[in-house]
Amino acid sequence: MSVISPPTKRRRSDYPKGENLCEHCTAKCCHYFALAIDEPVERRDFDFMRWYLLHDRASLFVDDETWYLLVHTTCKHLRDDYMCGIYETRPQICRDYTTAECEFEDDWCYEKYFESPEQIDEYADALFGPQFPEPGRKKEHLLRSRKPSGLPIA
Repeated sequence: MSVISPPTKRRRSDYPKGENLCEHCTAKCCHYFALAIDEPVERRDFDFMRWYLLHDRASLFVDDETWYLLVHTTCKHLRDDYMCGIYETRPQICRDYTTAECEFEDDWCYEKYFESPEQIDEYADALFGPQFPEPGRKKEHLLRSRKPSGLPIA
């Protein structure tokens, strides 16, 4: 009985210097965009971030102390062969992008990464204390109402 070993992950060093890594990639860089956003400094800022995360295919990350909104979406000009369908007229941001530090090897590790509104709430609670006060305390400072309870089963 022969054992099939999993495919070896390709590294940059597996290719000759000067090789176009794009020809060996699934165009990871064309499946998202990330926008730098202001660093949150108060509870209200985290509520805006919570709103971002309520949208499909959005996440947040921190890299080198800069906060980013990451939108997981595919460029409409990416061809089935993972090459650019408008290469000659591509936007300047694409022209400036190089494979020098791209995610070819998939080794990204962020300082902070948030995929759900609950995660950003938990992080804000750790920084500022719980969003909802103890029973009997005032709640004028709250940004949103409590999480709704489940519907009764009929």
